[in-house]
Amino acid sequence: MKHTHKTCGSPEHLLHRRLFLQGTMAASAASVASFNGLFSVPALADETKRQGKKCILLWLCGAPSQFETWDPKPGTPFSGPFGAIPTNLPGVQISSLMPKCAGIMDKLAVIRSMSTEPGEHFQGIDVLTRGDKPRQPFIRPILGSVVAEQLGHLDSPVPQFILLDPCPEGNEFKGFKAGNWAGWLGAQYGPVRAGGEYSIPNLNKLDTISDIDHQDREALRSFFSKKYENDRRSQAAGSLNAAFDRVKGLMSCAPLFDLNSLPETDRQRYGAGAFAQHALQARHLIENGSTFVMVANGMPWDNHVFQHEMHQMLVPELDNVLYQLVTDLEDRGMLEDTLVIAMGEFGRSPWLNEARGRDHYPKAWSMAMAGGGIRGGVVHGATDPLGHEVAEDAVDNRQLFATIFAALGIDPHEEYDLPDLPTFLRVEDGVAPIQQLLV
Repeated sequence: MKHTHKTCGSPEHLLHRRLFLQGTMAASAASVASFNGLFSVPALADETKRQGKKCILLWLCGAPSQFETWDPKPGTPFSGPFGAIPTNLPGVQISSLMPKCAGIMDKLAVIRSMSTEPGEHFQGIDVLTRGDKPRQPFIRPILGSVVAEQLGHLDSPVPQFILLDPCPEGNEFKGFKAGNWAGWLGAQYGPVRAGGEYSIPNLNKLDTISDIDHQDREALRSFFSKKYENDRRSQAAGSLNAAFDRVKGLMSCAPLFDLNSLPETDRQRYGAGAFAQHALQARHLIENGSTFVMVANGMPWDNHVFQHEMHQMLVPELDNVLYQLVTDLEDRGMLEDTLVIAMGEFGRSPWLNEARGRDHYPKAWSMAMAGGGIRGGVVHGATDPLGHEVAEDAVDNRQLFATIFAALGIDPHEEYDLPDLPTFLRVEDGVAPIQQLLV
């Protein structure tokens, strides 16, 4: 490609096109550009924005056991000590560790027949957050980035994709978090991270600068940087301007990230744990303009040791969080347009290992959803009596993502249209949504 102007020596001018498309630069200055608008049917995006759908993902990283949550097997050798309880759906039982969700099963949709390929955490996280396994040369954007790009508003001061995760660790999840989340969409669709020590610092204007002086300085900076961007057609300058706009938005909405500003009664209802508090904050952020909030807390569900003791602590918290979140959204008239997803990257083995833990098990596992275009009171699929295999209506990652996209009003089969490069679809091979789960 011939350039019509001299370069300034910036690495921007050295970017190989293919490297750029791989998204390998997206975590740094590479937010150099967005592919927003290159999808072939922009009219659909306009329609979905009008609908105002939103999403909260409770990311249960490490992979919870289906036996101690949505698919108990009472009376079998692998059932564990907790048993099963009836729900408000006739004939449907879930783990006795989830009495609150048992009372709102008519609002939940549970898939008991998830069957996926990756059996290791990093690969499982990658597939179950992006919807598919890697396919070069592109990096497929994570679910939150797609939803933010399709349903969000870049000009909103509130970040459209927020990750609430206070834990700096998380084994394989730690490595995944350091990667490129937005993929080919560009870094402006990556998440803003908050929670714990991941606060958003330095958002207050210096006391020594008056409001008028601050506005004048920003107007001058904006004028010259925009002129440079236009004169040089500089993608890097455009990215820098976008970053400034994002910071200005964050400055204006910083109070939304202050948990102490939420009613104490609400904080007590959700519970004292970080995961519970951030689920409440997710509701608050969605209520105030964000489009996708992902709530995580490192990788606590990876219970290769003392499975039952760990799940005895984790599952009741999840039970209460899901109950409070779904009930709150319904009471506020938001459940119809807000999709809540609770899942990890796979399930746990039917048998216990020598350390009394359950190991990785992607062959047959469970997850749950509510609201936002998903039909409540549905249990889709089934496993065999011991939970070894899916016995009915197996669901893989592509079917799951096709269903999630369809529920949110996003075309699952939209084509990523880029000349001279392989064709990518939002969900490959025309895999259809699960109609039973859609409103």
